[in-house]
Amino acid sequence: MAKSGTKIAANSRLKQAVRRNRAFSTAGMLEFLFTLAFKGLVYPQIWEDPEVDMEALAITPDCHVVTIASGGCNVLSYLIADPARITAVDLARAHVALNRLKLAAARWLPTWQSFYRFFGEADAEANVTAYWRFLKPHLDTEARDYWEGRGLLGRRRISMFSRNVYRCGLLGHSIGLGHLLARLHGVDLRKLLQARSLVEQRAFFETSLAPLFDKPLVRWMTERRMSLYGLGIPPAQYAVLGAGAPHMAAVLRDRVERLSCGFSLDDNYFAWQAFGRSYADQPSGPLPPYLKQGHFETIRARADRVEVLNLSFTEYLKSRPDRSLDRYVLLDAQDWMSDQQLNELWREITRTARPGARVIFRTAAAPSLLPGRLDDIVLAQWRYEAEQSRDLMQRDRSAIYGGFHLYVLAA
Repeated sequence: MAKSGTKIAANSRLKQAVRRNRAFSTAGMLEFLFTLAFKGLVYPQIWEDPEVDMEALAITPDCHVVTIASGGCNVLSYLIADPARITAVDLARAHVALNRLKLAAARWLPTWQSFYRFFGEADAEANVTAYWRFLKPHLDTEARDYWEGRGLLGRRRISMFSRNVYRCGLLGHSIGLGHLLARLHGVDLRKLLQARSLVEQRAFFETSLAPLFDKPLVRWMTERRMSLYGLGIPPAQYAVLGAGAPHMAAVLRDRVERLSCGFSLDDNYFAWQAFGRSYADQPSGPLPPYLKQGHFETIRARADRVEVLNLSFTEYLKSRPDRSLDRYVLLDAQDWMSDQQLNELWREITRTARPGARVIFRTAAAPSLLPGRLDDIVLAQWRYEAEQSRDLMQRDRSAIYGGFHLYVLAA
């Protein structure tokens, strides 16, 4: 009964976060299908740049950071900045289990090499052996139940780490579909990774990638809202993403252009994941901060500062006293929210924020979504760092969002 109750509660939270329309309307059915897709693992890797985050957050040793967990790359990377505490919340049980697995691995795997093999290469049978030997004894019951449970094909979920976890989950399957679609049109996306300069990256985009977005099949598929569910884009965010564009393929073309040409391949692990479905061949290549060898001992020593909860952001904030939190990381979750949900969230952020508190989030469109939607009295208590937000957006290597936004509690 306990396991069943946990699943029901998690599903109910996800439904409340996504559903905005009547159940049997067209929009309501699309939201239902998105909720269904989001019940499993979605993001093996988070698609936000933790280095940009940490610069914006300006974390100090007394900070209590609250963040959406997602794939956990951000959570572990923030430990490098030495916060006092991190609370990671997520509506998806799979993401909660993944974050707890990463934290246990940081603490209990014997070496950085074994940690990197587990989450950097993520495709060795030795990872499954390491789970049973080193990690299982230190995981809670819910996390063990998830990883030792069986997926649709009857394999234990922990086996994902023996067959490239980055090809798994909703995002992994969606990227795989993109590779298949490109191959149907004679394009091997992996060839981008052979480029030796930004000039060669640009040439590959112009000659091979850009023409794909004019293909009738690509246009037809991207006009279907469900086609972007695998990227974690719900119906409400799809509408915002495509606003003002002639068609969705044009929007995606612009984002792919930035991902493939905006940054050197020597520095952009997001491009390696998108076009190679893994990190670079050598651990000396570009990696999320938490996977770099030089940070391993720091993360190991601080991993016990993190708690991971299967709650919504607003739920967690309601449990906290006034003026008790310092940094808030909302990812792109607000793009999903109704005005009522948005205002409820920001009332709790404002109530719990200490002086100097900072909030960061990303949006599908370029502008901040708060003006005109958030109560003016609440919004007036926050200062929007417009210039810094634009600068950080330009340096965000994930390259798929329209805007990055930093708000600081006004004095």
